[in-house]
Amino acid sequence: MTTTETVKTDILIVGAGGSGMRAALEAIRHDASVTIVSKSLLGKAHTVMAEGGIAAALGDVDPEDNWKIHFKDTMVEGVYISDWRFAEKLAKEAPDRVYELERMGALFDRTPEKKIMQRAFGAHTYRRLCHVGDKTGLELLRTLEDQILHNENVHVYDEVFITKLVKNRGKVTGAIGLSMRTGKLMIFESKAVLIASGGCGRIFEVTSNSWESTGDGLALAFEGGADMMDMEMMQFHPTGMVWPPGVRGLLVTESIRGDGGFLYNSKGERFMLRYSPQKKELDARDVVARAIFNEIKEGRGTGHGGVYLDISYKGKDFIMKKLPGMYMQFKEFAGIDISKEKMEVAPTTHYFMGGIKVDPDTTSSSVGGLFAVGEAASGVHGANRLGGNSLADLLVFGKYAGIGVSEYAKKSELQEIQKETVEREADRIKSFLKKDGTNPYTLTEKLRKTMSENVGIEREEKGLMKALSTIEEIKKEYKNVGVGGGLNFNPGLLQCFELHNMLTIAELIVKGALLRKESRGAHFRLDYPKKSREWKKNIVFRKSGEKLESYTSQPPEIPSYLLETLPEERYD
Repeated sequence: MTTTETVKTDILIVGAGGSGMRAALEAIRHDASVTIVSKSLLGKAHTVMAEGGIAAALGDVDPEDNWKIHFKDTMVEGVYISDWRFAEKLAKEAPDRVYELERMGALFDRTPEKKIMQRAFGAHTYRRLCHVGDKTGLELLRTLEDQILHNENVHVYDEVFITKLVKNRGKVTGAIGLSMRTGKLMIFESKAVLIASGGCGRIFEVTSNSWESTGDGLALAFEGGADMMDMEMMQFHPTGMVWPPGVRGLLVTESIRGDGGFLYNSKGERFMLRYSPQKKELDARDVVARAIFNEIKEGRGTGHGGVYLDISYKGKDFIMKKLPGMYMQFKEFAGIDISKEKMEVAPTTHYFMGGIKVDPDTTSSSVGGLFAVGEAASGVHGANRLGGNSLADLLVFGKYAGIGVSEYAKKSELQEIQKETVEREADRIKSFLKKDGTNPYTLTEKLRKTMSENVGIEREEKGLMKALSTIEEIKKEYKNVGVGGGLNFNPGLLQCFELHNMLTIAELIVKGALLRKESRGAHFRLDYPKKSREWKKNIVFRKSGEKLESYTSQPPEIPSYLLETLPEERYD
C-alpha cells in the first residue's frame, strides 16, 4: 500500500442515496461536519427505482385519508411484526416531509386545483402516492443532491469502498476503505458512522436493484456486532421486465397498475379476479407476486416466462403524461409501444425489509456510535412493505437519523485509528491480488443461482438447506479467491469485497427463513403455508466473537389509541 489519506469528520455516512443525503442535511443543521462515502457516485442510488411515489396521507385527492389509516395500512401490510413506533412516525410525519421536499424544489404532479396529485397503489386504502410521473425517486434524488452540492459542510467521496468499521472500547470510531480510482487506502476517523447503503437485491439472479445493492453496509454492521432483524423478509415486486434477457428483472412500476393496468395470463384471463376478487391488481405485493408466480408455474405464462400487463386502453396521451419513463423503457429496451401493446412481466427481487435493528427515535444500533437508516435498517416494514413507503421512510427517518447521529457526535471525541489496524487491513486488501486466485465472479453467480432457486417467492426446508449447504461450499472456496491487476480501477477486486458481504447476508437470510416455520407477508413456506400466532415475533441475529447467535423478540405492545384503528386479525 503506497499511499494513505486520513479524513477527520464528526459523522461518516456510508451511502449516497436518499436516506444518506437526507440524514446529512439534517446533521449539518445541527452543526455537525459530515462526510458521505459512496462506492458509486453521488445521486446514483437504488432510490431512483422507487418510481411510483411517496406515500403520505395529504388527502389532496381523497379527503377521507388521514395518518391513522396510513398507519393501519402499514401495520396490516407488515403483518403485525412492524414496530408500531416506526409506523406511527412514518404515517404522521410523511406529509410534512413531502412539503419540505417541495420547498427544496421538487416538482410534483398537480391536480386541477394545483394540489399535489396522488395516485392509487397496492394495499393502500386511499389514493396516497405523491408523484412526479413515474420518476419520483429520481426527482427526490435530484432535489436532495442539489442541496448537498450547495453546502460546504458536507464532503463527498465517490467511488470509495468501505472495507472495515473500526471500533475502540466497543464503540465505532471510524472506518477504512479503498479509493477505487486512486488505489489509496482511505482512513476515516469519525465520532459516529451512519449506514445508509441500501439493501442486498443483487444476491438474487433476477432483481430490480442496481449493481451497488450487495449488502455491504449490512455486512459491515453485522461484522461489527450489530443486531440484525427480520433478515428472512425479502420483497419480490410483482412486475419486472422479462424480455430481452439483458433487462430481465428491471422494474416495471406499480404505477401502471395504480393508474389502471390489468394483468392477463397467456389464455387472456384477467387472473387477479380469481386470486383477489376485491382488490384485484392492487392487492398487496406479496399476493400479486405469488399469483403471477403461480400462473407461470402452472403453464399459463407467456413464451418468455411472464404474464401480460396491459394499460394500452388508456391511450397514448394518458400514458405519456403519467408513465413517460415506462413508455421509453419498453420502447428502447424491448421495442414495444405500451400505448398499443401488452408488456411481459414477472416478479423481481426488489426490497429488503430486514436489516440493522435500530432505535425508532435516534436510529442508533446496538453498537455504540453506529446508526442505520433507509433500506439498511429494519423495524418499519415488518414482513412486507407498502409501495411508496420506502421514500416516506427515507425522508422521515433520514431526519431522525441526522438528529440522532449529530447529538451522539456532540458528546463524543475523535479517536485516532491505530497504525497497526490500518496495516492489517491493508494486508488483507492486498491479499486478494494474486494471479492464481479463484474467480470471484464464478462464485458470485453460484451464490445468486442457489438463492434464486431455493430462497425465492416460495420456500421449503429442503431447498433452504440446499442453499445453506451451497453457501458453506462457496465460503470454503472464497478462501482462495483473488484477481490480477492492481489496487485502482480493478472491478475484480471490488467483486472480492462484495462477494464476502453477499455471502454474509445470504447466510442470515437463509437461516432466518429456516427458523420462521410459517408463512407471513413476503416469506412464504410451502411446508408451512399458514400464518402462525406463535410466530408473531421478530428473529434477531448477532455475531458474538466467531459465533452466530439468534433470538426472537415480541414487537412492542401497541397502545390502545392505535389498536382501535386495526382490524381484529391483528391477534394472529
